Amino acid sequence: MTADPTDRSRAAAPYELVRPGAHRVPRWWRDAAGALTWASMLVVVALWVHGGGVADLLTGGGTTVTTLGRVTGLVATDLLLVQVLLMARIPFVERSYGQDELARRHRLVGFWSVDLMLAHVVLVTVGYAMTARVAVLAQTWDLLVDYPGMLLALVGTLLLLLVAGTSIRRARRRLRYESWHLLHLYAYLGVGLALPHQLWTGAEVLSSPLATLYWWTLWGAAAAAVLVWRVGVPTYRTLRHDLRVTAVVPEAPGVVSIWMTGRDLHRLPASAGQFLTWRFLGRPGWTRGHPYSLSAPPTGDSLRITVKALGDASGDLLGLRPGTRVAVEGPYGRLHEGVRTRRKVLLLAAGIGVTPLRGLLESLPQQPGDVTLVYRARGEHDLVLRREIEDLAAQRGARVVYVLGPRVRSRDSWLPQSAAGLDDAAALRDIVPDVADHDVYLCGAEAWMAAARTAVLAAGVPEDAVHVEHFAW
Repeated sequence: MTADPTDRSRAAAPYELVRPGAHRVPRWWRDAAGALTWASMLVVVALWVHGGGVADLLTGGGTTVTTLGRVTGLVATDLLLVQVLLMARIPFVERSYGQDELARRHRLVGFWSVDLMLAHVVLVTVGYAMTARVAVLAQTWDLLVDYPGMLLALVGTLLLLLVAGTSIRRARRRLRYESWHLLHLYAYLGVGLALPHQLWTGAEVLSSPLATLYWWTLWGAAAAAVLVWRVGVPTYRTLRHDLRVTAVVPEAPGVVSIWMTGRDLHRLPASAGQFLTWRFLGRPGWTRGHPYSLSAPPTGDSLRITVKALGDASGDLLGLRPGTRVAVEGPYGRLHEGVRTRRKVLLLAAGIGVTPLRGLLESLPQQPGDVTLVYRARGEHDLVLRREIEDLAAQRGARVVYVLGPRVRSRDSWLPQSAAGLDDAAALRDIVPDVADHDVYLCGAEAWMAAARTAVLAAGVPEDAVHVEHFAW
């Protein structure tokens, strides 16, 4: 491909990819979060070795089995607390990974921690029984009755098994989100009940001042993170900003924009493309949070979301009245300019997924030709915020491409049925020939995003230049 001389001139005098004051996400944040996680497990194993774990492992008999049970329990405990920290909304972690990636890792760590916890229970019980030369059932009863905290640990373990069972994909699909979310909150209670017995009676935890300090510090950090970022900060922001609905504006059939104003919104660290969890107070079901993206950059005195009636919860919002008070959590998500790494940007949207990308279209620093929005919809009547998008594109020198028609039925594809014979990646390169040189922001339905992401990667875009936010649970 022959380079455009205008591209060379712009490359020679690049502009800042992120606006002054915007929340840039350094790449080392992600590495630091991952390194801290692995370091915590290394510390756990090192403390076990320091406490004589290897020597006990080589002893044989019940001592070996018990020692294996203890080390699996220690790693399970560490992973349970890591699991809590992953979803504690710690800002640098959340901005580095995004909620969808954190949720995936949280689920994976959760399954591993529960498996290791069960191994711990079985191995310790069998090891104690072998050492005492009693039946396993008798040893189980003895542990529950005579050891401090074991009955609480049993209840906590059962709660964690309930949460793990309802986190399996097939089980999640059978539950309403509200039911699943309520059950999932029992994980906090499960962790709180399952782990204290180690702090009270655990040999490895009490074996040295260093081990005791480590475990109490990790416990305290997990509890503090939840209290600060899941409870304290949302409560503070809700009270400080005093958000209220000011207007509900129809945009298309079943689609409305909700405008809100409040105090000191310039101090709310939200960027175009991010989402917040909203609770509209004084209405039935107000306790349920709704994750909706900002559909316009924050102005300092107002916020806007655009909602499509896809279910009972979102449908109820179409009838919101001005003056309704709003509680907020966030902002969250990686669909913001702070993760941008390249001058050129492709915004790839489907359906109502265009709303965060419309905000990015307005907020991204750009020169003419730098930004392309590809908008996939069933038909012209489904194009949400079309006039705004076209006006912004004309002002900013961006390009907008509409890809219309019903979805392909024969395979997973981001293309419409009319283009079913085309290769997904090749079709993308036809629209954006130099797509491999772009950052790509993706938003749409789950299946469509999976197909679009596959096409983007196949077209040569590096994985770290693809920015996605899922809203599935």
